[in-house]
Amino acid sequence: MKAMLLPALAIATTMALPVAARADEPATVPIAGTRLDISAEGEVTRAPDMATIGAGVTTQSSSAASAMADNAKRLAAAVAALKRAGVADKDIRTSSLSLQPQYRYAEGQAPVITGYQASNQLSIVFHDIQRAGPILDALVGQGVNQINGPDFGIEHPEAALDEARTQALQKARARADLYARAAGMGVKRIVAISEAGGYSPPAAPRPMMMARMDKASTELQPGEQKVNVSLNVTFELQ
Repeated sequence: MKAMLLPALAIATTMALPVAARADEPATVPIAGTRLDISAEGEVTRAPDMATIGAGVTTQSSSAASAMADNAKRLAAAVAALKRAGVADKDIRTSSLSLQPQYRYAEGQAPVITGYQASNQLSIVFHDIQRAGPILDALVGQGVNQINGPDFGIEHPEAALDEARTQALQKARARADLYARAAGMGVKRIVAISEAGGYSPPAAPRPMMMARMDKASTELQPGEQKVNVSLNVTFELQ
């Protein structure tokens, strides 16, 4: 009789182990009433307070060394102009550097290298958007011949995100109350809340376009940006 009890006890112990391994997981309170899942979005608008702009220098020469040297000279002048304008070192970043041979093609013949093209691109963050246009004009005057962007952003979006979260939860609760009244019930409690979406920081500047020098000063129009948050909320109705 004892020999028969031992295997049964071993099986019972083995089966209990997975339960013990999950003891640290939060307990799920069962829903006694009716479950209602609501998706709601909160959205607020803010004026951007920063801009990311790409600026670069492309040079060509008969030799790779002279193309790179000319490029480095122009770019150094551009960086110096940025610093004189008050742009911090942390807001100036090299985003790409390239050196490529230039070819002449003729039918029936192998390509012939005719020179080299050097390109150096900077990614610049402006925290004072109103000054960005005049600074870009100054950069062009220093030899910058490629401008791309701008991409506007909000430097500290947390307050706007919290406002959007509050708005989304209020919408979800109002919608839950509507469904509950229509069903002759009431909202007992919120069971779960999950968040999706939110503010995305500025993307990398868009593909380059050649800068042109005009008599009028360059002006940037930041407009407004939307900050939105989507919530999935589970309610219990009774």
